[in-house]
Amino acid sequence: MPNHIGAFLRASECFAEIGVNITRVNYNKAVDSHTLFIDAEGTPEQLKRADERLREIGYIQNSANEKSIVLLEFALKDEPGSVTGVLKLINSFNFNISYISSQENGSEYQYFKMGLFVEDTKKISEFLAEAEKLCKVRVIDYNHSEKVYDNSIFYTSFARGLVRTLGLPEGSEEVLLVNANLAMQLLDEEGLSPYKTFDSISKFAELLARCRGEAFDPRISRHKITDNTEIILIEPACGSNTAIIKSGDEYLFIDTGYAMYKEEMTYIFRKYIEGFDDMEKKVFVTHADLDHCGLLPMFDKVYASKKTAKCLELEYRKGEGYRAENKFHRPYIEICRTLTLHKGVEPSKVIAAWGSEEPNEAILTQIGFFNFGEMHFEVYEGKGGHVAGETILIDYEHRVAFTGDVYINMRGMIPAQAEYNKYAPILMTSVDTDPKLCALERQAILQRLGGGAWQIFGAHGYKKEFSVNMTEM
Repeated sequence: MPNHIGAFLRASECFAEIGVNITRVNYNKAVDSHTLFIDAEGTPEQLKRADERLREIGYIQNSANEKSIVLLEFALKDEPGSVTGVLKLINSFNFNISYISSQENGSEYQYFKMGLFVEDTKKISEFLAEAEKLCKVRVIDYNHSEKVYDNSIFYTSFARGLVRTLGLPEGSEEVLLVNANLAMQLLDEEGLSPYKTFDSISKFAELLARCRGEAFDPRISRHKITDNTEIILIEPACGSNTAIIKSGDEYLFIDTGYAMYKEEMTYIFRKYIEGFDDMEKKVFVTHADLDHCGLLPMFDKVYASKKTAKCLELEYRKGEGYRAENKFHRPYIEICRTLTLHKGVEPSKVIAAWGSEEPNEAILTQIGFFNFGEMHFEVYEGKGGHVAGETILIDYEHRVAFTGDVYINMRGMIPAQAEYNKYAPILMTSVDTDPKLCALERQAILQRLGGGAWQIFGAHGYKKEFSVNMTEM
């Protein structure tokens, strides 16, 4: 929208005339002086008409618009009038200056940093050629600069930067733009810096992109359970661990990581499992968070509790599971879904064998049994401290437990895992739906284990060795 008095009033009048109700509004001039976010409810016809009216008054820009901020550094002689020629050149190209900073440094040159608002990016090359005749000019990378140099088109530049970083498909930009703003608004109301939100999203996206292809280098370890059974633990930098139980000639996967790493994970599966492509693929999912369920579509059978199965079905049919019920979690989940190319699993593949869709009364409830090869698990479900449907597997005979995200080995993380795991708590305020309840669930799991030396496989970090008779390792 235009940055002038009465701009929001005019937009609200458009909605009122059509009968559309505003349900959310956010505007922060310090972040972006031209972007107003409005969530509105109405019939499809009303909303279509609202779009048309807003476009008529110039309030909705074409998504293909290539307006941008170009940050430049001019090396100017430290003498009177040296900047005048540059300013005249900028004026002749009708570029608007959105940021300017310079200070003498004791040398014969001053370095003027300027942000130029450019409506036609094709003119930049021509401008630079003319500017080079006056002085040396350096282009500064906007997306990696430490300061926010402009506040007129921040959201659009921010979303486009994320799309470029990960090579995302068409339509991703708008989802990222809206949910980045929603996350900022929610956290801003909690007293957190808006720029910390955008910085965390950017670094999260950069980390996801940095760990692709040949740079995808998870820690992989093997853990002997019996002469015929072992666990292969795959720990990528981003997303959950994937544990593979090999018992005889059978394989069971536990959790799967992000969808965007399908090619990299498939390469590892083929390396460790002969005949992987032709075998029946079975997976147990501890809960329905995106970083645990990304590869579920490639499996033939997906074992889950009934609550988790219901969440997976909601994700598949409506694109939103239990996390969407938490206002602080919802924007992060939408951003994460877009950045990681997440697709839901066909509900017909899901085998919901344990528990019910009703809330649990106890902190930790036994909901059934699950046998696989030589492993004999009791299946437990938490009360929802991390997320509804959270499931724990405990094999008392072999003293092995799979605890999902309810109990993880924070101290056993490699540096890249630790870096990844710091962004979600910032953007969600907490990865747990109810942190206090989740702490009680962790205590309940340890109390259930009994005597002897245990191997605990959480969904992030290395295996945890635990015994009631010894200090935790």
